[in-house]
Amino acid sequence: MAYKKVLLRFSNNLISKPIVYRLVKDFDLSFNILKANILPDEEGEMVLEIDGDSKNYKKGIKFLKDSGVEVLDLKKRVYKVEDRCYQCSACTAVCPSEAISIDRKTMIVSFDPEKCIVCELCVGTCPPKAMKVEIL
Repeated sequence: MAYKKVLLRFSNNLISKPIVYRLVKDFDLSFNILKANILPDEEGEMVLEIDGDSKNYKKGIKFLKDSGVEVLDLKKRVYKVEDRCYQCSACTAVCPSEAISIDRKTMIVSFDPEKCIVCELCVGTCPPKAMKVEIL
């Protein structure tokens, strides 16, 4: 089985084509869209979690590349150093995937790595440098 996070970038002439649908239909892959920025007549970008058989994953990625889609493996992960965090919540304002949240009752900042799309916006925003990036 393969489970990977990938960033897809595609030109405006591919926006109207059912490219992601083909991953399901032709290659029996499941996906979760973590982030998407797709506008008419502009370049599109999506962050996906793709899951499925390893051989089908490779075939699906080859299909995407052959179709003109730029595919980048997200080979990094963001993590939180708990003892450095002083709960200022600056990172919550910039997190587009809501991987970082604050409990309003306790004012505790939580990080959910499963929701993280590795955009790294929180890393530069964090005053005590509690948010870190690890290259896998």
